Amino acid sequence: MSKLPFSTLFKIFVVFALVITTWAIAPAAEAYDNPDLLPTSPTLIIDLANSLTAVQQDKLDQQLTDFETETGWKLRVLTQFDRTPGRAVKDFWGLDERSVMVIADPRGGNLLSFSVGDALYNLMPRTFWIELQTRYGNQFFVRDHGEDGSILGALESIKVCLRQGGCQFVPGLPREQWILTLVTSILGGVICGFAAQPRDGKLFSWQWALLFSPLWGILFIAFGIGPVVSRTSEWVPLVRNIAGFVLGALVAYLSPILNSSSPSET
Repeated sequence: MSKLPFSTLFKIFVVFALVITTWAIAPAAEAYDNPDLLPTSPTLIIDLANSLTAVQQDKLDQQLTDFETETGWKLRVLTQFDRTPGRAVKDFWGLDERSVMVIADPRGGNLLSFSVGDALYNLMPRTFWIELQTRYGNQFFVRDHGEDGSILGALESIKVCLRQGGCQFVPGLPREQWILTLVTSILGGVICGFAAQPRDGKLFSWQWALLFSPLWGILFIAFGIGPVVSRTSEWVPLVRNIAGFVLGALVAYLSPILNSSSPSET
């Protein structure tokens, strides 16, 4: 029987030592159920991360109480950092299928997460909650508005949607998203204008414009108009996007005429 080389034995010994050391110094795993962190008095907000001021907590607690009395939907807020009551909050708040718990934890890449009751998915699909998380919980929004602004903004969107019987998309159109819709509208207009340029003696090449309609139609209608009308009833961003499409189409359509009319270099 051949012996293992010394280098192999040394590597085995190092790996074994690392495993033993890690096991020895690693803290004991704790179940995510710590009722000791629960408040002694009834409240709809558990702010372990101190994300809200005392005044905000009192005001928000009353608002959520009134909202539950008005609509029957339970909204709860849990903020945590290095400590969490875990599953103990379910019994403390009596969470059920008509409940939403907003969880704010700054340790992750996104501040917000949601524990959503099954009954709410009939009103707001899973894509709604993903969009809500990415809009209000991203690092840029938290940096500009604070953790309290992130929590309060998400709660306000949830309340608006529940009052109106559900939403497919998060209400409101952030400036960054509107700029993206404006860019796609202009790009769609440019493609439409280039496709419709005069050809074969025709002033307007409607056949080419129709041929490229799936491309500029998706950019303008699906990405330029759809996100606006589905998230806000304001007409200003809609008019701006339409104007951007028309302007892009005119510039692209008239570009050959403008080039031919410019004086040639001698």
